[in-house]
Amino acid sequence: MKLFFRLCFVIFVGICFCWLLRVLLFRTGLIFLLKKWCRDLQDCFHVYQCFRIPEFNETSQHNHLYRKVSAYLSSLNALEDSDFTNLITGKKPNDILLRLDSNQTVEDNFLGAKVFWTNQEIGSRNFVLKIRKADKRRILRPYLQHIHTLTADEIEQKKGDLKLFMNSKPNNQSDTRWTSIQFKHPSTFDSIAMETDLKEKVKSDLESFLKSKQYYHRLGRVWKRSYLLYGPSGTGKSSFVAAMANFLSYDVYNIDLFKVSDDYDFKFLLLQTTSKSIIVVEDLDRFLMEKSSASSVTALMNFMDGILTSCCAEERVMIFTVNSKEQVEPTILRPGRIDVHIHFPLCDFSAFKNLAINYLGVKDHKLFPQVEEIFHNGATLSPAEIGELMITNRNSPSRAIKSVISALQTDGERRRVGHIGQLLSDSGSRQSAAESVESSGVFKTENNHTGKEFRKLYGLLRMKSNKISQSLDSSPFYKVR
Repeated sequence: MKLFFRLCFVIFVGICFCWLLRVLLFRTGLIFLLKKWCRDLQDCFHVYQCFRIPEFNETSQHNHLYRKVSAYLSSLNALEDSDFTNLITGKKPNDILLRLDSNQTVEDNFLGAKVFWTNQEIGSRNFVLKIRKADKRRILRPYLQHIHTLTADEIEQKKGDLKLFMNSKPNNQSDTRWTSIQFKHPSTFDSIAMETDLKEKVKSDLESFLKSKQYYHRLGRVWKRSYLLYGPSGTGKSSFVAAMANFLSYDVYNIDLFKVSDDYDFKFLLLQTTSKSIIVVEDLDRFLMEKSSASSVTALMNFMDGILTSCCAEERVMIFTVNSKEQVEPTILRPGRIDVHIHFPLCDFSAFKNLAINYLGVKDHKLFPQVEEIFHNGATLSPAEIGELMITNRNSPSRAIKSVISALQTDGERRRVGHIGQLLSDSGSRQSAAESVESSGVFKTENNHTGKEFRKLYGLLRMKSNKISQSLDSSPFYKVR
């Protein structure tokens, strides 16, 4: 009987000890420490082989396997057990996604074998696959095929998510020169203010380009298309680029020329772009004026149609924007480097009506004839200026159109003042020339009334010019750019 009670007591004590041990391990996290020690102990009896998957291959181009592994690891449930995991939002605001942090490891199982993935970010981004040598021949290829199969559909879905890439200055600590954000620009060909015929021509040209791969190759040319967008600031060049990206479903690579150091830097940036993308170079004329040199111009021309471009620019669209073509060397704009030139002028009455439809929902208005007459008299504004006035007064189409009329009238007065100033300047030049002729003794006249009358007229016009200029400076509708 005593033996029975002792046995029960021992069992009870054992159960209590196991319960306390379990609470101690799981409540304090010691279980994870024990697992780590066990894993380190097993590693002493196994030989592992590591496989590195870099973000860029040896030619500095994107490694597609890296992208697939990244998508696969984000789907692993074991990612929650990693020591450090990033939480980010997905496509929808309520979606929360897990991402493996740098230099962290996650465990995976495949066909009864354990493998380990490490997100290594030392200089460049890599994934390192650690696998037992005894399991390598049996599972390596099937495992990689498994990753490819699972991620193919997800990557296909992500193709609809466009990205905007921006270049950074050279950095010895990193191989990548691009940083990206999601491209969500709402601009479309339907929303931009442009002549309907021109929009249809551009859309037709882009559709023809998408179907012309074999044609370009038969001609021995790289499958790319280059556009020059030229016109004053605020005329819609950037919105037009966004509309092209949305129409083609292409990513956008925006190159800041002031962050490009030399010819090698141009080539490196081009190598890291992907197919089905738009490469945008804005304010080309400003760069050439401020930092133009023989080496920079040569590097730019090589970037536009050099040997590397012929090899690595397949299925890409290049877009260059300038305010004025006259400030760019003709050799840069020659056919072969630029295929299509598109002019973005200031607004005319036709463009104004398109803006009124898009911004105010108005197809016709009693004030339209007055607006048309002002446009015919030579006044004009940029689409951005007119669009801002319409946005500010969008609750009242009449007030919006009246504000546009006032701004156009101000612009018309300014243009007349500028014209008068030019005439006075020309007259002053002619008067100085006449005085120099008189003083030289080549031509003399006894009648000096004409000169006096001219100086009196000049003084009156100058006073009038100053008054108009002051009224323009106080006007809220005109902004000097």
